[in-house]
Amino acid sequence: MELNRRTVIAGAAAAGIAATTLGGTAQASGGRTPVKKLFGKLADGTKVYLWSLENGGTRLKVLNWGGVVQGLEIPDRHGRYVNVSLGFDNIDDYVAKTPYFGALIGRYGNRIAKGQFTLDGKSYQLSVNDGVNSLHGGKQGFDKHIWDVEPFTKGSDVGLHLYYTSVDGEMGYPGTLKAKVTYTLTRHGDWRIDYEATTDKATVVNLTNHVYWNLAGEGSGTIEDHELKIAASRYTPTDSGLIPTGELAKVAGTPFDFRHAKAIGRDIRAAHPQQVTAKGYDHNWVLDKGITAKPEHVATLRDPRSGRTLKIATNEPGLQFYSGNFLDGTLVGTGGHTYRQGDALCLETQHFPDSPNHANFPSTVLRPGQTYRSTTIHSFSA
Repeated sequence: MELNRRTVIAGAAAAGIAATTLGGTAQASGGRTPVKKLFGKLADGTKVYLWSLENGGTRLKVLNWGGVVQGLEIPDRHGRYVNVSLGFDNIDDYVAKTPYFGALIGRYGNRIAKGQFTLDGKSYQLSVNDGVNSLHGGKQGFDKHIWDVEPFTKGSDVGLHLYYTSVDGEMGYPGTLKAKVTYTLTRHGDWRIDYEATTDKATVVNLTNHVYWNLAGEGSGTIEDHELKIAASRYTPTDSGLIPTGELAKVAGTPFDFRHAKAIGRDIRAAHPQQVTAKGYDHNWVLDKGITAKPEHVATLRDPRSGRTLKIATNEPGLQFYSGNFLDGTLVGTGGHTYRQGDALCLETQHFPDSPNHANFPSTVLRPGQTYRSTTIHSFSA
């Protein structure tokens, strides 16, 4: 019989099994006040701190550098914990090497063609850092800054408020943008992200998080046997620079059809022209639900070996599925293992890439007096 996660946690507690560090077993416990410790220092001496949170059987570790999720531990069907997110054990690698492991992404998640867009008749040139294109906010995006962190406990929830102000003109974006991101661990062990932002000048904004998932454990090998389901009938094909063409193509009859759960490796080498260009999957899925007032379930990821399951709910209209195509074995992670192609995947809730240059895509424009809001909830079970 396959037990659900709450049964596993409750059973472990009843048996008096104590929780341990990575590789330990689960225990039922209430939320614990976030704990802060020094993680390292930047070249200029700025201190980088690691915040540790635990609630509902989920353990979360967050850096004030880029809002990075440095670790996320959840139990398998037997109550054994592993870290299911890729990352580093030192700040130097995050600064010099990271492919956005666990980072908060802004001011604009994903790509903007040639780093250019026009808003209210004025053209803007952004920082380009992906060939001729701008990726994830440019060379010094939100992932490469120190965020102010405020821990909190609220009822049975624990979490962190993270704050960053992006000044007018930073990376070429107009307007001073005040961003607030809240990481919450609920009593059920869900990891909830709430994004908010305001601006003093019309701008574009598209915030997301870039966790690399491997539900078998970071450094354990390929995710091709993970089963994925995405509630999307269409996706946005891209050109050779991974910029959307503007087409909303049907997934039916293609390797991009994840409307029913299937192993990621089943069709990843199908030689579809879009896969050849991206070296696998690196595309935005157009969620069937569209933009919603409240988060709705849009994707499920499951590791059959451990039983660990991740369900994602969001109010966003898109989901970027990236199959770790550019991991090349040169990065050594928290567990001392190298990360190779296909050793993790990303599921980034978002508006569509290059939306400012496609009138048929949902708008990412934010104006003074408006508040940008976005929510994504990650729910875990086994």
